[in-house]
Amino acid sequence: MPHSFDPPARVEDLLARVAGGDRDAFTGVYDALADSVMGLACRILRDVAQAEEVTQEVMIEVWRTADRYRPERGTAKAWVLTVAHRRAVDRVRSAQAGTEREQRTGVLEAERPFDEVAEIVQNHDEQRRLHRCLTSLSRKERVPLMLAYYQGLTCLEVAEALSTPEGTVKSRMRAGLRRLRACLEADNDA
Repeated sequence: MPHSFDPPARVEDLLARVAGGDRDAFTGVYDALADSVMGLACRILRDVAQAEEVTQEVMIEVWRTADRYRPERGTAKAWVLTVAHRRAVDRVRSAQAGTEREQRTGVLEAERPFDEVAEIVQNHDEQRRLHRCLTSLSRKERVPLMLAYYQGLTCLEVAEALSTPEGTVKSRMRAGLRRLRACLEADNDA
């Protein structure tokens, strides 16, 4: 349906009228520039559906912000296409950010195939049980085990640190490990 304007109006004049709220002038701006906006959006987005959405968003923005157009800075078409370019690039960046976010989330989920909270609770419970069982050992059994497992000392280094023969340290450690295992197994059965 063709729109009639007595003399064919320039887009700049139409845009000035749009700034004043003239709906008929907006129809003229839309008819004059929508195809160019769509073409630019298609080239940037490479997706017709998204380009249509961007075109619609741009034309709505033109209607709302027509009063921001300054003829001394360039043509109305250049101004509208600048708005369109910005919108299309924003859409591309948003899509890329979303894809990157999904990939990072996927990587994190792949690295954590278990429930972290459950693991933390389980580890805390195991540490509490281990500590309780260690305190049930005699000092002669507990100290060599703690030096070996928590300080990383070898049997010889534990023997030297305690000024005790290495054979005695090994015997105490074996006895302590047996009692520790029995205590932990009793906890599991309870």
